[in-house]
Amino acid sequence: MAGTQFQLEVNPQLPARLERLNELANNLWYSWDRPTRNLFARLGQKLWGTVGHSPKAFLKRIDQHRLDEAAEDPVFLGTLARVLSAYDTYHDNPGREHGPHLPEGSLVAYFCAEFGFHESLPIYSGGLGILAGDHCKTASDLNLPFVGIGLLYRQGYFLQSIDGEGRQHAQYNDADFDDLPVVPVKRKDGSDLEVSVRMPGRDVHIKVWSTRVGHITLYLLDTDLEKNTAHDRNIAHQLYGGDRSMRLEQEIVLGMGGVRALAEIGLKPTVWHINEGHAAFLILERTRDLIKDGLDFSSALEAVASNTVFTTHTPVPAGHDHFAEDSIRRYFEECCHDMGCDINNLIALGRINEQPDFNMTALAIRGSRFHNGVSRIHGTVSAEICASLWPQIEPTENPISYVTNGVHVPTFLSDLWHETFDRVLGPAWRQRLTDPQCWSEIHAIRDHAFWSVRQSIKAQMLQLVRHRITQQYTRNQSSQSHIDRLLQLADAENPNVLTIGFARRFATYKRATLLFRDLDHLQRLICNPEHPVLFIFAGKAHPADQPGQAFIRRIHEVAQMPEFEGHFLLVEGYDLRLARRLVSGVDVWLNNPIYPLEASGTSGMKAAINGVPNLSVLDGWWGEGFHEGEDGANGWAIKPASSIHDEERRDQEEGRSLYETLQDKVIPLYYARGPMGFSPGWVSMAKRSMATITPHFTSARMVGEYVTKFYAPADQQWRLKSAKKFAAARKLADWKQKVQHAWPQVSLRRVDNPVRRIAYGESLCFEVAVRLDGLQPEDITVEMLMARPGANAKSKPPRRMPLEYKGPGEGGESIFTIMLTPDVCGKIDYRIRAYPHHELLTHPFEMGMMIWL
Repeated sequence: MAGTQFQLEVNPQLPARLERLNELANNLWYSWDRPTRNLFARLGQKLWGTVGHSPKAFLKRIDQHRLDEAAEDPVFLGTLARVLSAYDTYHDNPGREHGPHLPEGSLVAYFCAEFGFHESLPIYSGGLGILAGDHCKTASDLNLPFVGIGLLYRQGYFLQSIDGEGRQHAQYNDADFDDLPVVPVKRKDGSDLEVSVRMPGRDVHIKVWSTRVGHITLYLLDTDLEKNTAHDRNIAHQLYGGDRSMRLEQEIVLGMGGVRALAEIGLKPTVWHINEGHAAFLILERTRDLIKDGLDFSSALEAVASNTVFTTHTPVPAGHDHFAEDSIRRYFEECCHDMGCDINNLIALGRINEQPDFNMTALAIRGSRFHNGVSRIHGTVSAEICASLWPQIEPTENPISYVTNGVHVPTFLSDLWHETFDRVLGPAWRQRLTDPQCWSEIHAIRDHAFWSVRQSIKAQMLQLVRHRITQQYTRNQSSQSHIDRLLQLADAENPNVLTIGFARRFATYKRATLLFRDLDHLQRLICNPEHPVLFIFAGKAHPADQPGQAFIRRIHEVAQMPEFEGHFLLVEGYDLRLARRLVSGVDVWLNNPIYPLEASGTSGMKAAINGVPNLSVLDGWWGEGFHEGEDGANGWAIKPASSIHDEERRDQEEGRSLYETLQDKVIPLYYARGPMGFSPGWVSMAKRSMATITPHFTSARMVGEYVTKFYAPADQQWRLKSAKKFAAARKLADWKQKVQHAWPQVSLRRVDNPVRRIAYGESLCFEVAVRLDGLQPEDITVEMLMARPGANAKSKPPRRMPLEYKGPGEGGESIFTIMLTPDVCGKIDYRIRAYPHHELLTHPFEMGMMIWL
């Protein structure tokens, strides 16, 4: 057709009675409040689905007459009033009276490369983003002084489709920011707030946007500005997009641009949280700011580190972000000039051993004093991976701690549980999420009522799965009869087939195809017409991850085998909506990663809080969550094979364990149905799963731990180190330089003669001479460690006893002694060591220096 096609969008006007729908649409509170989302859906179910459940986009496209009708509908107005009452009550509530608190004037700045709140704000790819979203939601619930900082991508993670051959196709769509719940941050004069960061030979301009997340604000950075070059406009275009240079530029914008944005807004954080290493360049920007204020490089870095928290989510060394040294030199040459420091000093912050690349995890650790993994197992793994940063400290004692991840219960708990909980647990259960006593009352729910709720949630899930599978296979030219055969076990009207879910990123270490090691055995297990089993798979593989995409093709291949038809459903387009349905609706949640590569995992927690037992390798969070008491277990555990086995032997043993657990425990228990049509034993296990896991694996517990273990101490350290023009930071930095210079010459010598046997009640004097090489006796701690022979230092740490300075010895040595009267009989092992000591140190071993006698 001839002529230019122009486009015009006509937006409706909200009637006065509905004006506050705009307020609801622009606060991500709706992402965890289902009544709010249902309110929008009531206005137009089809349009609600078309706009991807985005309230803001919905209000731009709904017909005016529909809004006018709703404004006169007493039922709709009553529902709106109830939603607004809940909204106002939440936002007027100052937070939990007995929850964790920070001092007046505190502010936590939480940096992350992705945030997953809801499918209507697609700036996330997976677990890291969902966790960051839950962290922010919980900070709002607790009314913490808290802001988030991220990037506003035109293209978040890709939309996935799977063709008739099982091949994954990735489609990227540009988001229209007008459809997202974000608004530009304005200056006092009404202009858009912008900042800039320096790149080689140019400035990159950054526009700052904001979105409300309940009580808190998330600031998002955007480089798609006309004043930028075409290249620079694309820096924040795609989540994790581009080559290594683009990734480096994204991380400069996030870290350094984020610091500048907060300063322009007028915010002064007292705690800085780097959630994964992508944002670690904030350390350099903050250091530069302090150098401009008159501090030297070492003192500025000491001050910055004092209130910086770093969380690593990576379980393997290769997973840590790193960049070529020549790139760092090129991008940060001007930064070093501003700081008055040698570029080699900056590069040293990112150096690990003799590795040539600049490592972002090394920078994050050296520029922080609080570090953690995201589960007990992962904390141990991270301490070992990063051990070279504290070369003389045993990994079990280095400063890396852990806070096990948790999930935001209001987001992932099915709304069908709420009425039951109000009746059985009492209306205050929402304020008692971490109270085990509250959740023990789950057992008071009658079995048939519990089962009824579970079946209703399952039916909802199966309805969505059937809808998506039908769309997927219709597009792939499948016949209706073929689709009907595929869905024969996914009966939403009568959901009585054991349904097992596996939905997550298709990374190779997650072993999505471990189930297929012995197809003959598997067929005997799941294709029994009396006890059939349905498996539902969903998830995306990174477009560059060919092995991960091969897993998807293999699942599709097995699903198409005649003997397995209808027993495997591979659902495309995995997103937060499908995730919420699956984790709450399946009967069992399956997870079989390679130990110890699952840093934490949270999908199993989301399943458990909905009464879905886990069947999982004892890795990540499940290493803490699995419980087997006198009343039974709360799920099933696959014990990791011995580390001495090769990959094939490991998969063989763990695959066999998976089959045996399905055969001997899971399937028989589910189908051991009584006269009421369900298995009492199954319901009992589901209740135990919910009761034992919920209070310990909520994000309320997680964020509470961050406050008490990291945020409050970091805030205190900042107040201490920054007082009196950073006098304490200067003092500590000078002292550290003195110790680093002297430490290679420090040595220990035993003065007393070792005694091998004494009688109970006798005392011994231990005497050690220390050559300090210019240090003072108060600059070190000399201590004795005592333990039983063969004792496990992790489960039963040795007893630590300091030696006291007695006075000078021969040849300039210093004498330290301890008088000891053992209070136990039998053999005792003891060792003596020394390490630097200063009252201003955040962690006693943060310098990584220690010598042993």
